[in-house]
Amino acid sequence: MPQAGSIALRRQPHHTLGFAHTLAPIMDILRTPEARFDALPDFAFEPRYVQVDGLRLHYLDEGPSDAAPILLMHGEPTWSYLYRFMIPPLVAAGHRVLAPDLIGFGRSDKPSARTDYSYAGQVAWMTSWLQQLDLGELTLFCQDWGSLIGLRLAAEHEDRFRAIVLSNGGLPTGDQAMPAAFRAWQRFARYSPAFPIGRIVASGTRRRLSKAERAAYDAPFPDRSFKTGARMLPSLVPSTPDDPASAANRQAWTQLGQWSKPFLTCFSTGDPITRGGDRPWHAHVPGARGLSHQRIPGGHFVQEDQGTRLASIIADLLAGRL
Repeated sequence: MPQAGSIALRRQPHHTLGFAHTLAPIMDILRTPEARFDALPDFAFEPRYVQVDGLRLHYLDEGPSDAAPILLMHGEPTWSYLYRFMIPPLVAAGHRVLAPDLIGFGRSDKPSARTDYSYAGQVAWMTSWLQQLDLGELTLFCQDWGSLIGLRLAAEHEDRFRAIVLSNGGLPTGDQAMPAAFRAWQRFARYSPAFPIGRIVASGTRRRLSKAERAAYDAPFPDRSFKTGARMLPSLVPSTPDDPASAANRQAWTQLGQWSKPFLTCFSTGDPITRGGDRPWHAHVPGARGLSHQRIPGGHFVQEDQGTRLASIIADLLAGRL
């Protein structure tokens, strides 16, 4: 049962997105109490919401509304709190910055059943958000699952994007063997009796997260019933060529092979899962040629280790200094 004070909702699916994602006949939805997000360290941003297929999706929108926007896409099992060190310097540089929470994470609604989650569904929900805000001239920064979704958005809606910065992520199709560290992570997420989000994030950083920072990553998940999405996403990464998402990812990879706008990689040196994953993009994407691609010290969640430096790299790219 959900923790006392949480909100449980039930709804009939609307089927309004126009995508091939099929929802269960009735979806049970959990909503984290707002009090869980009070007084988080370094996170004094105004929450904003839209409805996507009957689900409430949270996002941050900071900086001047008339500036070309930067989209920061988080991954697994984090949320927009991951970007608290990157948003202020980007805003100070004159940029509009948006950071959404994926469905199942952060302040966004959390469907409670495993069958409510799919790769196609996550792409569809974020596409609805993108279209409702009618965003254009976007610069995408993406990492982990943020890249699995964000790169699909950019490939499928290229007219809305002007640049991509990829960090510690990719667009797997299941045609290549997955690293042993990732296969172990899939097993842990699916079968471990405990799934301590804050400790998991802390294990993927080089710097030591404070107790309050670890608690902030735990905040969206009052109890285990809220963690279904966080547990499911690792198993939804295409790991075999016949995965349901493989064909769409292959198409996106092909499309990005014609991408001539700036495509910068900024991987960390200390991620055992994605290390070396930047090289195929340099050869494949025309827009990657001639840029000063970055490799910086840090763990998997490089935003925690090098947030201000990442913000500076994005600003330099947009100013034509890379």
